Amino acid sequence: MVLRRKSSRKKLKGLTIEFIPYAEISMLSSSERIKKILDIVVENRIVILQGKLMPQEEARLIEDTMILASHVKGFRGIEIAVIEPNKENASMMTKIKNNIAKIFGVHDAITVIGPATIVREIRKDPRKIELMF
Repeated sequence: MVLRRKSSRKKLKGLTIEFIPYAEISMLSSSERIKKILDIVVENRIVILQGKLMPQEEARLIEDTMILASHVKGFRGIEIAVIEPNKENASMMTKIKNNIAKIFGVHDAITVIGPATIVREIRKDPRKIELMF
């Protein structure tokens, strides 16, 4: 006889990951960027954003998330991680190329933002993204 233990975890019915290219948010104000991201995350979708938010935008995103968590039933908050290539070991020529590329809009960072109810932990590793459900 095999006994199976019932899991207390909810099963995911579906998982939606939404990619937002930097060009789509580059012309938005900080408030509009944060609103766009939160509108997606509140619907239990994971956002993969090309590039990264400015530090003050990230702080505002966290502040707005805390407000939403107290007003939206079932919303516990967000998990956020920025994945960037390791630039410390890059040659001087590579660093110069990367700085010039940033001027022309090339963004080599990726920001992953997901609802805390779905994404329990985002592990940072420059070579991969690991989402733990």
